Amino acid sequence: MSDSPAARFATRLSFLVAGFGIACWAPMVPFAKLRLGVDEGGLGALLLCLGAGSVLAMLATGALSSRFGTRPVILFSGFGLCAVLPLLAVLPTVATLGAALLVFGASLGSLDVAMNIHAVEVEKHAGRPLMSGFHALFSIGGFAGSLMMALLLSLGGSALTGALLGSLLMALALMMAAPRLLRTRAAEDGPHFALPHGIVLLLTEGGLVDVKRAGFGYMFFAIAMTLGRLTGDVLTVRIGDRAALLWGGIMAVAGFGVLTGAPVAAVAWTGFVLIGLGAANIVPVLFRQAASQNQMPAALAIASISTTGYAGVLLGPAAIGLVAKYAGLSMSFVMLAGLVCLVPLCSGLVARGRASA
Repeated sequence: MSDSPAARFATRLSFLVAGFGIACWAPMVPFAKLRLGVDEGGLGALLLCLGAGSVLAMLATGALSSRFGTRPVILFSGFGLCAVLPLLAVLPTVATLGAALLVFGASLGSLDVAMNIHAVEVEKHAGRPLMSGFHALFSIGGFAGSLMMALLLSLGGSALTGALLGSLLMALALMMAAPRLLRTRAAEDGPHFALPHGIVLLLTEGGLVDVKRAGFGYMFFAIAMTLGRLTGDVLTVRIGDRAALLWGGIMAVAGFGVLTGAPVAAVAWTGFVLIGLGAANIVPVLFRQAASQNQMPAALAIASISTTGYAGVLLGPAAIGLVAKYAGLSMSFVMLAGLVCLVPLCSGLVARGRASA
């Protein structure tokens, strides 16, 4: 089980499929709302099914990957996305769509955990940082999926046509990846379940993701994050994990400061760029640190981080909305800035084993 261009290529394809899959579903949400005739509350309940499926699957995937290896989990969950995506475009009732979203979310969550476990194995054998580049492929997949669906829908194509094409493209990518994925297995006497503890409790990402103040702002944030991740591995080699967390966190906090006090939209967009660049390499570093800590098995640590981070994604918007309602939107961003401050403050503890690459 050694490093190879083939294994790196397969890992990149896995991240690409995950980003592409969720991006194909997003433009279908308005069509589902119209088809089922549900209000905002009903739509929110449906989307909660996707989140619940993801979290439940993440809880189990660490143990499954530890026991059976990441390759079968990546392939099973990836092809699960391919199978369920077209159903999301046609199912006629709230109950059936909710059940499909539960499975779709479970496939996404399982793929997210397994591909990150696989990625840290590939990086470990390569002997150099690769995680930022892998995560950049998730963002690129998201752009590609959104662009494909937008073009098809604008040309008069149906959501089902876009979903079928998306499933076909994902299936082809998975078939290319399948023979190149590492065949990993945990030690027979190793644990297959563990509660998060020790340093793993500090390695979470949920506070970094909800920065949607406006459409253009989010676009600038996403572009900056992708560019930051494409160059992040080279940067981490030069400055090390600890400095990447420290300065990335400081840049993200500065971005929130600019965003909170921005007098005009153009200045606010600068804040989004700073947040995207600052946050870009934090999560890849956290996954790498999870793989190198020795307080719990690496696969289970990565699953714990993914689950906790995704729970933050689900709960974060609701918490921000409550703060914005009662204390103002600016105060909600001050709250987020305070949470992100934990990143540079904890950088020395989290990355104490890698002051330099």
